[in-house]
Amino acid sequence: MNAVAVARSAMNVSLRRYSRSWGLWLLLLVAPIGARFMIAGDDGSGMQVAIGGHLPVMTSATLGVCLGIVVSTLLLPVAFLYLRSNTTRKNPWQIDEVSGASRPAILLGRFAADVVVLLGSLTTLTAAGWLLGWQIVNGPFQPEWIALPLWLVAAPALIGLAAFRQILDSRPFGRRGFGELIFFVLWTTALVVPIVISERQSNFSNNMADYAGFVRPLVAGSPSSNNDFSIGGGREIMPGRVPLDAESGITAQGYIGSRFAWIAIAIALTAFAGLAYAPHTVLPQRRATGRLARVLTERLPPPPAADAPPALATRYPLSALLLAEFRLIGGGQVTLFLAFIAALFGLLPDFRHLGSPAGLLLLIFGLCAQAGRSEAPCLRHLTKTTATSPSLRRAALVVATTAWAVLLAIPAAIASLSIAPIFLGAVTGGGAALIAVILAAISGSAFAPRMVLLILWYLYLST
Repeated sequence: MNAVAVARSAMNVSLRRYSRSWGLWLLLLVAPIGARFMIAGDDGSGMQVAIGGHLPVMTSATLGVCLGIVVSTLLLPVAFLYLRSNTTRKNPWQIDEVSGASRPAILLGRFAADVVVLLGSLTTLTAAGWLLGWQIVNGPFQPEWIALPLWLVAAPALIGLAAFRQILDSRPFGRRGFGELIFFVLWTTALVVPIVISERQSNFSNNMADYAGFVRPLVAGSPSSNNDFSIGGGREIMPGRVPLDAESGITAQGYIGSRFAWIAIAIALTAFAGLAYAPHTVLPQRRATGRLARVLTERLPPPPAADAPPALATRYPLSALLLAEFRLIGGGQVTLFLAFIAALFGLLPDFRHLGSPAGLLLLIFGLCAQAGRSEAPCLRHLTKTTATSPSLRRAALVVATTAWAVLLAIPAAIASLSIAPIFLGAVTGGGAALIAVILAAISGSAFAPRMVLLILWYLYLST
């Protein structure tokens, strides 16, 4: 079977599925609507790209660089969230995996469809950037110098993201929630590593370490040529703007070559993912042996008794619902052991940066898993017929998560003789639960709340 024909067919099928999805039009609208909020005004509002604590003078090239940097750094998780939750997340693997079609060709076709969609969103952002530049650019309005830096910075990062999606889908561990954790770790690494080596000389090898492509345009183009820059909020912006030579930044030695190299690497990794593709299989259950294995293995429920009398209605249905949600969030011996360790972190100084993030990270996984289970489309229709409505179950999940967060903060409150840790735990736990419940109700799965909460957790840890 011709590999080119297979890749073309896979791409066309994915593009037709994308075209029938309302999420595609939402993705295309996000860029032009959000363009105005991506660039900070003189008051520091919006997503800030600052040089030495000052906003840059907004020339055409600087506007393009700033838009590209915001996309390749802060908005990559949004694009990943779309790729993992859109209409193409489910494929007929029962048919594909037994066909004679080339697996690398199939993945390259799906990769090409993802690239078309992501670059389509980048095209709408370019048009929005031209409209924005016509209004705010300081100096001559040059549309080509808005588009060129924007695509040079952002396009390789988005193409690499499409390849990473295929890599995760090719292996069993990447198809589940562990894949989101891998992305989260690699995303934070891609932001930190370039900053660490930002003072090195500009060449191809050093620029290859900058996957997001944001360091060289800011360092080489800044007036002092140093790494005193910031992206996003969280830094006080001083009055006055400083010039940023964006043209020199993107034409620095080795920068353009490194961006095209990342595109070639993305294509090669997609082909490799096809060669390393592991079919979907149902692994046999292995009985755990040994004392430690028996402790860590989840206990099976007792077998049902055929002659058991019918269960009586509880006198306290609300209390039973809260207790059930509390158990489902932290059920399992492993989870209880990790909760004990997270609570011990509260005995250490600086609960805000140690104990609180540790407990919150543990709750995110249990909370999102339970929210996803409760909001599964088929189960949601069933729970509407029960005595407790879905809205009441969602409220109970928020209360149960808050109770878990307060429980994990009690050791810190005892150690510090203060109720501040309990208050902080209640606020963070309740806020995380509210976000998880809303996103799970909208998406019908645990993926969206888990991805968003992991990003917010990282911001909470680092601020």
